[in-house]
Amino acid sequence: MATSDGSTIIGESILISGSLNGDEDLTVRGRVEGTLTLTKTLLVEPTGIVKAEVQVRNCVIAGAVVGNVTASESVEITNQGRMVGDITAPRVIIVDGASFRGRIDMGEVDVDAARESRGAARAAPARPALRAAPRPAAAPAARAEARKAEEPAAPAKPPAPPAPVAMGAVKRKVIVKRK
Repeated sequence: MATSDGSTIIGESILISGSLNGDEDLTVRGRVEGTLTLTKTLLVEPTGIVKAEVQVRNCVIAGAVVGNVTASESVEITNQGRMVGDITAPRVIIVDGASFRGRIDMGEVDVDAARESRGAARAAPARPALRAAPRPAAAPAARAEARKAEEPAAPAKPPAPPAPVAMGAVKRKVIVKRK
């Protein structure tokens, strides 16, 4: 069934098996099995089931898709959508509540460049040690105070353990001894 806006709808009672190619939007309310190639958008409604290798510009999944989806722009799985298969697209949206099992590839990665950048990071020279600036000669009293400031302070008491946190209906009595 074609609509006035140039899209095609596959009704709930329709099963299409084989290769499906098109240059317009497609809405699936029934079943499609095989391969599906579109230059526009595929919309799988909640009643729709697609068991196919899919190649489209955009894909919105509110029903069920089993198979790999390759999109030139985006793939979105709505909160009612379910998908098993791999997604290859530069933009992938998986809404809270959606079900997805598979892999996502959002673009090419230059493996050689990544290795080189990791290797360069490892081979980078260590930072030079910071040196204290030479001090001008000071009076003996000033030097004594400077030494006191540089000496480590007396060790502080270790911090008190955190207060116990009650979990559920379990109650515990904790005794903390402090010295």
